[in-house]
Amino acid sequence: MAAAPPAPPASRPTLAEVARRAGVSTATASRVLNRSAPVSEDALARVESAVQELGYVRQRAQSVGARETGAVAVVVFEDMIHYRSDVFYSRLLVGVERALQPGEQELVVLTASRRTRRPSLLRYLCGGHVDGVLLVGPRGDDSLPQLIRAAGVPVVSLGRPLAPGDLPYVDADNLGGAAGAVGHLLNSGRSTVATIAGPPDMSVGADRLRGYFRAVREADGPGRETVAYGDFTVASGEHAMVRLLELRPGLDAVFAASDLMAAGALRVLQRMRIRVPEDVALVGFDDDAVACRVRPLLTTVRQPVEEMGARAVAQLLGLGQAEDQVVMDTALVLRQSA
Repeated sequence: MAAAPPAPPASRPTLAEVARRAGVSTATASRVLNRSAPVSEDALARVESAVQELGYVRQRAQSVGARETGAVAVVVFEDMIHYRSDVFYSRLLVGVERALQPGEQELVVLTASRRTRRPSLLRYLCGGHVDGVLLVGPRGDDSLPQLIRAAGVPVVSLGRPLAPGDLPYVDADNLGGAAGAVGHLLNSGRSTVATIAGPPDMSVGADRLRGYFRAVREADGPGRETVAYGDFTVASGEHAMVRLLELRPGLDAVFAASDLMAAGALRVLQRMRIRVPEDVALVGFDDDAVACRVRPLLTTVRQPVEEMGARAVAQLLGLGQAEDQVVMDTALVLRQSA
């Protein structure tokens, strides 16, 4: 008896299906994905939504004479001031650049604040200028990664995307690192631990806050949490520390979701003659250079920033191990502040 033919592979969504779902013509859907001509905002939104819903990925055809560009784009989701002032990004780019082939591949760095016009960014990223894209700190449920993939351009996120999906990413264990830091404060005899959390529309902010909640609730149960929010800058740490002292005057420990925010909190505590760590213990996150510049030296959570950058390049270029979603270990570094 002849063997039955193998079952055909599951079909991938087509451009025509995207167009039908969006209620536009195939030509309009193609213009949206290729950024080859302007379309209405309504059509743009509907096509972007259809791409996300269907999980559409375009297969790029190799044209005669086509060649690799040798360029990798890094898109940082921050304004230029924050990008230049936070050493995290410098460390990350060092790791990315070291992983590229010298003389054969080059790095293109772009910043994308909330005011950045996405059509112009997409036209560049999907216009044959780069071989792949690394997204650093994507916010919310942004459709940008899906649209880049739909254009056939490889994408890896540095930081877990907030929206669930199959986008490859490399991240640190933000949840576990935060839980361990707060657990250290509680185990050392601190009874009222507050936190300065990062932006909730970034996974790094959300995950570090989840870690704080987990540790406090395991120790004391719900209702003991005290939270103020910052944006990973020194100034926001100062404002948040003032707010925490208003909310919980008797607090004796603070976990800040970044070293820069911890440095801002330390300024306020010292200005108010609150001793660290005698009166209030303080722990940060990142193990940036600022952790060793402040006095007392800052206890913090170290994340492997340079290694994360290199690992993301390996993911993007198909080198090394094949995991699509990688979470790298963190470590608590004990110094003088806690």
